[in-house]
Amino acid sequence: MEHFTFEQLPQALSLLHEKINRIERLLTEQQPLVEKEMLLNVSQAAAFLHLSVATLYTKVSCREVPFSKRGKRLYFRKSELEEWVRQGRRKTVSEIRQEAVQKASNNGRKRK
Repeated sequence: MEHFTFEQLPQALSLLHEKINRIERLLTEQQPLVEKEMLLNVSQAAAFLHLSVATLYTKVSCREVPFSKRGKRLYFRKSELEEWVRQGRRKTVSEIRQEAVQKASNNGRKRK
């Protein structure tokens, strides 16, 4: 343990304050990661997905949505549900056109 003189206390206190602020920032940044791994029950998952509980049960029985089952209980990871929603994203017309133009220009280069 380091000993400080009375004259060094303001500088040491300032350094300590900076370190606490850094730790607080790191913890605040980590909070969303911890929240994503949260397990949701059926009603929480249905609310998160804006579905009825019955619709969610149907999707579970058809294995359309990622879930875990322990005994008779169903659990859903928030991060997996978010990824499932992202995978269902449809491309816009402008994205499709842009891809078509890009593929056409790439095909023209290969032929030469």
